[in-house]
Amino acid sequence: MADPVLLVDGPDAGLVSHVANPLAEQRLMMDGGGWLELSNREVFTVTGADRLSWLHSLTSQYLDGLEAGRTTTSLVLSPTGHVEHVMHAVDDGQTFWGWTEPGRGADLVAWLDSMRFMMRVEVASRPDMTVRWLGSKVATPTNAIVVDSQVAGGHEVIVSADAAEPVDTGQVGVLAWEALRIAAGIPRIGIDTDDRTIPNEIGLYGTHLDKGCYRGQETVARVYNLGRPPRRLTLLQLDGSRTELPVVGSEVRAGGRRVGIMGSSATHHVDGPIGLALVRRGVDVNLDLEVDGIAAGQEPLVDPEVGLHVRPVV
Repeated sequence: MADPVLLVDGPDAGLVSHVANPLAEQRLMMDGGGWLELSNREVFTVTGADRLSWLHSLTSQYLDGLEAGRTTTSLVLSPTGHVEHVMHAVDDGQTFWGWTEPGRGADLVAWLDSMRFMMRVEVASRPDMTVRWLGSKVATPTNAIVVDSQVAGGHEVIVSADAAEPVDTGQVGVLAWEALRIAAGIPRIGIDTDDRTIPNEIGLYGTHLDKGCYRGQETVARVYNLGRPPRRLTLLQLDGSRTELPVVGSEVRAGGRRVGIMGSSATHHVDGPIGLALVRRGVDVNLDLEVDGIAAGQEPLVDPEVGLHVRPVV
């Protein structure tokens, strides 16, 4: 078997890029096989009797009374409704287990800790734990915490950092994982979003509309009720005649005019080069775009009037 090739730059630098052919690895994942180490994701826990009601009051998701074993995604917003943090999590009946994007764990834990006041909660970083993606046909390790389902064909789990690697399937790389995520229209916070992003622009991802007040809720409710979020997440079908992919943060242009910002991109085993971008709400969905000199067609992911995601997977 070939040796894993590591990524040398970007937010996932140090993770396995691919082991063999990334396109074949995608097909393996879709069939329920494969495993991937996501060791740069940052794990945290919240314990204490008030943990769910407290998190419910602070974040964008409905967490009060969350049943044990049910996975969820929630956002921490700024007072003006801009996305600051993401939590992919599950509660096991005693502990709320979560993970967030690389480099964001310390800030998230510090903010949560600053909001405890008199509540019966404890927040802790967990560098002793790591995140893995496992195909649905791969045996889940004993004591693993099944956290989320970001990519079709499998799920993420939290396991001990020194847990043995799976032996009943082959290892896959981040290139395959990213291609399947992008094709599903699932944004990564901090990569497919910027510091101006509000939940309505990304399909109300991780956001519940039927709950009480939380930080940033007024913006979410106003934009939803009145309509017209400033931007919308879109899936770009990139011109496959070019070998390179756009750079995260590049300008998306239409007729020479800047209309958006590029997020992540990858090569899909069926659809070819694809990517996610935030474009202005009013951009015609039939208009061809351009990013880094690469032509791109659009597949709308978010209703431009109310911000609802049109893909039920989100």
